[in-house]
Amino acid sequence: MDAPSKLLLKLTKRLFHNIEEQEKFVEALINPKPFHPCILWCQEKPEVSGFVVEQPELWQPHFVDRLLLGEKPGQTILHQQGYFYCLDFSSVFAASILLEINQSVKLVFDMCAAPGGKSIFAWKLLQPELLISNEVIGKRLGMLISNLKRCHISPSIVVSRDSSFFAEKIPLSNDLVIVDAPCTGQSLLAKGEKVPGCFHPSAINKSANRQKRIIANSAQIVSPQGYLAYMTCTYSSEENEEVCEWLLKKFPQFQAVEVKHLKDYQSHLTNIPCYRMFPQHSLGAGAFTVLFKNTYDGEKREIDAELVSGIWVNEKS
Repeated sequence: MDAPSKLLLKLTKRLFHNIEEQEKFVEALINPKPFHPCILWCQEKPEVSGFVVEQPELWQPHFVDRLLLGEKPGQTILHQQGYFYCLDFSSVFAASILLEINQSVKLVFDMCAAPGGKSIFAWKLLQPELLISNEVIGKRLGMLISNLKRCHISPSIVVSRDSSFFAEKIPLSNDLVIVDAPCTGQSLLAKGEKVPGCFHPSAINKSANRQKRIIANSAQIVSPQGYLAYMTCTYSSEENEEVCEWLLKKFPQFQAVEVKHLKDYQSHLTNIPCYRMFPQHSLGAGAFTVLFKNTYDGEKREIDAELVSGIWVNEKS
């Protein structure tokens, strides 16, 4: 980007009342700077990792390290051996809402799983009896399967079906459903990537409609008293707060959960407890995240093992 577009400036004014904050946000997108590399330890951390680690944030889980600028963890033997997974610190922020879950989680379902970071985070934190990672886009499956296998995520299954399939076949069955929703990807600009048309209203509207369909199908497979985590890597309120408000109207049995350790990141665009990170704060490219609980008191349904075994696309690890 050579100069801020009118659409970017319009969004910026919606996101920030403070002019100085507006300027910092636009600058972070037009002239992106590198963020600290970040790793999630899947196996026990060696006594000597060889990495220089930054001071952790208060909400940062113990199994995540933010490294010195310039570190290249993906080029090490520990990475090849599956000791850790490399991810953006914004993803850690988004997934940290799962720290608020204080009950046993036997079954985790990640609806839009590739390349696997949120699946791996949930597996490491919650140690479920089974992780099911779904990815509907075929060309992204190989990366997902490779990362889960390399990081020794077990027991896990990879499946590839539209969200509507699961809404019909396995309702009320998952203790936690994660929806890291496909979006316009506006935060990729803060990483120096090109995202043509990401601020255009038609692109935003198309993305928001897709997100509503996915989250509605995902809500139907959350077990009674289970959780639904929704997150994006974009800034538009139409893809974030407005999707949440739409969900709560359509499924009134769901309630948004206050995540105490993220209270300083509360979005001012809604009264719903949901949280945002922005690139000008130098922690990550940006993220939106919210945790819902299904307050329905009915019985949890068991997943048909034969059905799942018939659709998984990797060997059960």
